[in-house]
Amino acid sequence: MTENPTLEGVDEIVHEPSEAFVDSTNVADFMATHDIDDYDALIERTTTDVEGVEASGVDWFWDEVVDYLGLEFYEEYDDVRDDSEGPQFTDWYPGGKLNLAHNLVDRHAALESERRNTVATIWEGEDGEVRELTYHELHRQANQVANALEQRGIETGDTVGLYMPMVPEVVSILYGCFKVGAIAVPIFSGFGVDAAATRIADAECSVLFTGDGFLRRGDPVFLKSAGDDAIEEAGHVEHTIVFDRLGSSNRKSEHEIPWIDDRDEWWADAVESADDDYETKSLDSSQESMLLYSSGTTGKPKGIVHTHAGVQVQCAKELYFGFDLKPSDRFCWVSDIGWMMGPWTLIGTHTFGGTVFMYEGAPDHPQPDRFWEMIDRHRLTQFGISPTAIRALREHGDQWLEGHDLSSLRILGSTGEPWDPESWQWFYEHVGGGECPIINISGGTEICGCFLMPMPIQSLKPCTLGGPGLGMNIDIVDHDGNSVKDDHERGFLVARDSCPSMTKSLWSGDERYLEEYWSTFEDMWDHGDWAQQDEDGFWFLHGRADDALNVAGRKVGPAEVEGALIDHPAVTQAAAVGAPDDTTGTAVVAYVVLEPGHDETDDLRAELREQVGDELGKPFRPREILFVDEFPKTQSGKIIRRAIEATYTGEDLGDMSSIENPGALEELEAAR
Repeated sequence: MTENPTLEGVDEIVHEPSEAFVDSTNVADFMATHDIDDYDALIERTTTDVEGVEASGVDWFWDEVVDYLGLEFYEEYDDVRDDSEGPQFTDWYPGGKLNLAHNLVDRHAALESERRNTVATIWEGEDGEVRELTYHELHRQANQVANALEQRGIETGDTVGLYMPMVPEVVSILYGCFKVGAIAVPIFSGFGVDAAATRIADAECSVLFTGDGFLRRGDPVFLKSAGDDAIEEAGHVEHTIVFDRLGSSNRKSEHEIPWIDDRDEWWADAVESADDDYETKSLDSSQESMLLYSSGTTGKPKGIVHTHAGVQVQCAKELYFGFDLKPSDRFCWVSDIGWMMGPWTLIGTHTFGGTVFMYEGAPDHPQPDRFWEMIDRHRLTQFGISPTAIRALREHGDQWLEGHDLSSLRILGSTGEPWDPESWQWFYEHVGGGECPIINISGGTEICGCFLMPMPIQSLKPCTLGGPGLGMNIDIVDHDGNSVKDDHERGFLVARDSCPSMTKSLWSGDERYLEEYWSTFEDMWDHGDWAQQDEDGFWFLHGRADDALNVAGRKVGPAEVEGALIDHPAVTQAAAVGAPDDTTGTAVVAYVVLEPGHDETDDLRAELREQVGDELGKPFRPREILFVDEFPKTQSGKIIRRAIEATYTGEDLGDMSSIENPGALEELEAAR
């Protein structure tokens, strides 16, 4: 272990929920029901077999939460779990039968349901078009998708690709797949040909849903042609169902999309003409529901296998307790259906008959207040976004928030990467009005949920992730697997037990699954993150452990270097990478984006180097500091650090199809 990194800038509690707010929360009701006094006792009761307390432990919690949240099984399960083959291959809710689609849409659309005419999704296109879909309408459309799939030979266990624009129909497609027992394979709409082809080929999808395109920064992005090239590269696809977003089917679009008559069908012909009555299949708890791919920053993307019972219970638990979901809420998380947060938002919200808000386009189009304007106009109550996206919006200035009423917000959310204190504080004060807790979460595609997440009843320090989620037996260990959590040392974030939504294995087989997650420590899941608990019990992340920069035998996380740079008033964004060095083995190289009004000078470079040295130690002072105007980012706002490192070292960039701003790569090269 390295010496404890400082937690500078995050040592003061800045959010204290009021007693009235705490009393109003769903998690407080759960605690009162089970005579649980405080947060620490809550985590202990849901993760540990407490001596003398029958209603405690992981198995108790994952059993209790099913009934408490009103989740419906067609046939009750025999046991909470069977872990006779170890935590690596735990079978959750064996003997039970259910279907996600029943809990998410069927029961809400029933004639006797008070949610039948409630709006399930509100969608806003980048051009300002707004569409709403009620549960009744969503039910009919999902049934049509299910019938269309069966007409094309799709059965339980078959894979169906979703290479779709972010339109309301993605919800119907996802739930239609669930209804027939097909395995949905969401593919990020921003992926190019190679990335999409890799996923189609690995999953062996025989049906692919796509669209003619979508809008991004006012211009059309033509998706169908990329889909065609991906199919040609991947094979397998026999039927392509194309949604008309841009008007191509009736030639309203100037762009004529390619067409293969014996494979391609318009959505209107394939789905809207299908019967809108369908009996949802009753499926085993362990039946696969989705195949979600990791982003593949290193090596071949990993196919993460999720089940009907697993994601149902996990997503519902997290939105109900962590985000305090209420019947009248309007929940928004900035994501694409191709990222985990897309399905997570839909499953978690629709379990309770809630309303999801979806947005198609860029966060700063036509102006940097697009999100603030939509929060105001649609009265959104929960708003989740990545730290990088907030840093970019903050850079535009506080004036863009003026005139927008954000008082409907109750809770803010974030995930994806570590925060810097200044941006966290800006989000908290300027967007949340200094009242909304930031539920900063961390988990991953592998569990379609969170290992760490604060509860809304907790006090918060800037950047904290609170602590383990309910029912999540999480620890921080050293290289030998010994817990260092209570010693407040930095260590590896691990799970000491399984959870219902943990991937069954990898689509490619057990060997890589065991090697990736279970080979570092005995019977512990190694998540690959540096974590630390401070003296007050708040948990923090310090970036990826496998990204650690080994400088002369001493290791530091890139996020720590970046945080030290962002502490300087001249710096708004930073990215640290490693470069070969004859003396130290690896040297730190940093790219920074400056705040407006600051000049790119050698004196500033020297100041920044010294700042890092003062905060982290002289060995970690960057060998070089390079100034750029922007970093390469994904459409979800994450900085693509591997592209920065590869550009600096001159290595092959690999697949850059997810990049939102390819011009940034040229700027990196020029800076080098």
